[in-house]
Amino acid sequence: MAGKVFFSVTMSLDGFIAPEERKDDPDAQRWMARWAELQQWAFPQRFFRENLKLGEGGEEGRDNDIARETFERTGASVMGKRMYDLGEPAWPEEAPFHTPVFVVTHEKRDPWERPGGTTFHFVNDGIETALDQAREAAGDRDVRIAGGGATILEYVNAGLIDEFSLTLAPVLFGSGTRLFEGVDADRVALEPVRAEPTRRVTHLTYAVRQR
Repeated sequence: MAGKVFFSVTMSLDGFIAPEERKDDPDAQRWMARWAELQQWAFPQRFFRENLKLGEGGEEGRDNDIARETFERTGASVMGKRMYDLGEPAWPEEAPFHTPVFVVTHEKRDPWERPGGTTFHFVNDGIETALDQAREAAGDRDVRIAGGGATILEYVNAGLIDEFSLTLAPVLFGSGTRLFEGVDADRVALEPVRAEPTRRVTHLTYAVRQR
């Protein structure tokens, strides 16, 4: 049986998943500081530290469990070219996915294999083809639409998302990349599945239904 298609992101209280683009921001350190504030709940977690080879130790608890569960349910990931371009110079040599990753792009490019089980495959004929390839690679595990926001929105509006989780952080950006900017609200309905507050954030999970 095929798994679900889902996405999982951290979002500010005012609906943004990233500050302004770095290319438009004269102060890259300020951009990174705001992004770090958004992701602050994840950095201390034991699983996060293990996965990025940041050393031993770290916090355990529900935040850590959710990070690990998200990783373990994922059999393949899909991302847009912009997310790939931003991540490529930042990811360690052993990229943190440890599964096949299908990059939606207009380029033709050979797969790029990294240590630790991550291979990037470049798909240049649309989001549905990328998802089909990811499903086949994932087997009975789930496919995660990793981002960025525009790619997630394409999959939502195409009716291809089964479920998503938002980690709501107590941060206000005021501007930046808004996750649901342009969502087709006449087609998409949400069914609450789970709400879990922790000390730092609130984890919200929704099933996606077509109206």
